[in-house]
Amino acid sequence: MARRAAVPAGPLGDDFSFVSPVAKYVLFSFNLLFWMISMVMVAVGVYARLLKHAEAAMACLAVDPAILLIIVGVLTFLITFCGCVGSLRENICLLQVFSVCLTIIFLLQLAAGVLGFVFSDKARGKVSEIINGAIVHYRDDLDLQNLIDFGQKEFSCCGGVSYKDWSQNMYFNCTATNPSHERCSVPFSCCLHDADQAVINTMCGHGMQARGYLEASAFIHTNGCIDKLVNWTHSNLFLLGGITLGLALPQLVGIVLAKLLINQIRDQIKLQLYNQQHRADPWY
Repeated sequence: MARRAAVPAGPLGDDFSFVSPVAKYVLFSFNLLFWMISMVMVAVGVYARLLKHAEAAMACLAVDPAILLIIVGVLTFLITFCGCVGSLRENICLLQVFSVCLTIIFLLQLAAGVLGFVFSDKARGKVSEIINGAIVHYRDDLDLQNLIDFGQKEFSCCGGVSYKDWSQNMYFNCTATNPSHERCSVPFSCCLHDADQAVINTMCGHGMQARGYLEASAFIHTNGCIDKLVNWTHSNLFLLGGITLGLALPQLVGIVLAKLLINQIRDQIKLQLYNQQHRADPWY
């Protein structure tokens, strides 16, 4: 039988490295992609904010999509920056920050999903509060207005609970003291659309809040968007699950690669210390 070659007892050569180039550059590329995406998000958010009037921008700060875009973009930028530099420079500290941040975000997403399912009534109340706040500031923010119009058209709904929720907006308020020419109206996105209609009547929502449900239903969607959103969620659980998995999978891959690279870097440091100690040995 052939004998196995003896493993040398001395230290490994200087050209040997425990750090895998595949793990290193895959993690770097992964972070570089999201780093560039985050810069685009911040740039778009800042540009959207600069286009708005200062008073209107401050009035609806809590429900401004541009602010949300900037916050998410900045957080993504900082986290992926740690991942990029940490993987490229083989910096354990930055890689640990990157790994911990991704782990916290993943756990927060998991907790939000579980709490939203367990406390569905409270989650519904929070969604209702957000929608009502958006209705109040509908005319104050063009981005928010476009977002609400898109949602009402896609879900064929109007308002939060019903079309009369639009009375919370100062322009659509259905009180006799309201001087607005849009008094008792609803946005055009609430209207029923006829594909065969050659000329679109953009004033179809005028005075609809003053009408009853049955009468108004001939012209607009009277059902609120909250119920429509809940029904859509129940009907598309597999789609939402796939989207959630698609968001969670890159995070898990990033966490695993970061942990793997950290362990490899530590092994490499131990190897370098081992080689230095043996070179200092006069019998080496």
